[in-house]
Amino acid sequence: MLHGLVELWRYRDLLWLLTLRDLKVRYRNSVLGVAWSWMNPLLMMTVFTVVFTVMNRGPASLPHFHAFVLVGILAWNAFAISVQGAAESVTANAPLVRKVYFPREVLPLSVVLSNLLNFLISLPIYFMIAWLSGIRPTPWLLLLPLTMLAHGMFTAGVALAVSALNVFYRDTAHILQVLLLAWFFLTPIFYPISVLPRNASFLGVSIDVWLWTRRLNPMASIIASYHDLLYYGTYTAPDFLTRTLATSALVLLVGYALFRRLSPRFAEEV
Repeated sequence: MLHGLVELWRYRDLLWLLTLRDLKVRYRNSVLGVAWSWMNPLLMMTVFTVVFTVMNRGPASLPHFHAFVLVGILAWNAFAISVQGAAESVTANAPLVRKVYFPREVLPLSVVLSNLLNFLISLPIYFMIAWLSGIRPTPWLLLLPLTMLAHGMFTAGVALAVSALNVFYRDTAHILQVLLLAWFFLTPIFYPISVLPRNASFLGVSIDVWLWTRRLNPMASIIASYHDLLYYGTYTAPDFLTRTLATSALVLLVGYALFRRLSPRFAEEV
C-alpha cells in the first residue's frame, strides 16, 4: 500500500488533469457554466423549505431553516455525486485501463476531487445566504478544514471501494442509486438529529439513538459537524470531530486496500 501511495504521488499531474477534465466536461456548452453548481442545492433548499414551512412545519421550527437545509444538501451532494460517479469510473475508461499503465485509483479519486472542488465553489453561496439571514461566523469556523478533511477521506474511501466492486459486479452502480436514496433520508440533512428519540428499547436493551445514528452512519456525523460549524456556530464536543476523523481515515484505508487488492485484475474484467 505504501508503494501504491508513492506511485500515486508520482502520477499526481495525471490526477489533477483528470479532475480538471471532469469539471470542464460538466460545464461544457452550458450557458450558466459554474453557476449550475449552485442551482441544484438552491432548488432543493427551496423545495424542502416550502414543504416544511408551508405544508408541514415539522423541523422547520428551526430559525433560518433554509440555511440549515442548504448546509446538509451541499455536503450530501458532494458525497453522493462523487460515489455515484466513481462507481463507473473504471468501467467507463475500459480502453484506457486495458492499454495504458497508470495507478487505477486515479480514476475514482479524480471524480471525488472534482466534486469536492465543486463543493468549495458552492460554499460562498451558503455564506452569502447565511449572512443575509443574520447567521454570523464564529471562531469555531476554524475547524471547518478538519470537517472537510473527514468528509473527503470518507468519500474517497467509499468511492474507491464501489469503483473496484463495480468492475466485477456491474449491478453495484444500480444498487448504489437505491442505497444512496435511502441513505439520504436516514441522514439528518433536512432535520436535526434532535427530532429523533434519544433512547429506544430493542430486545430489552436500551439504545442511545443519537449516538448510534452517528456511529453507524458516518455521514450523519460529518453533516452534524457542518451544521455545528456553519449553522449553529458552535461545537459542543470537539472530541466528536476527532472520532469522525478516525472513522473516515479507517474507511479510506479499507477502501484503498480493497481497491489495491482487486486492481491487478481490472484489465481482464473491463
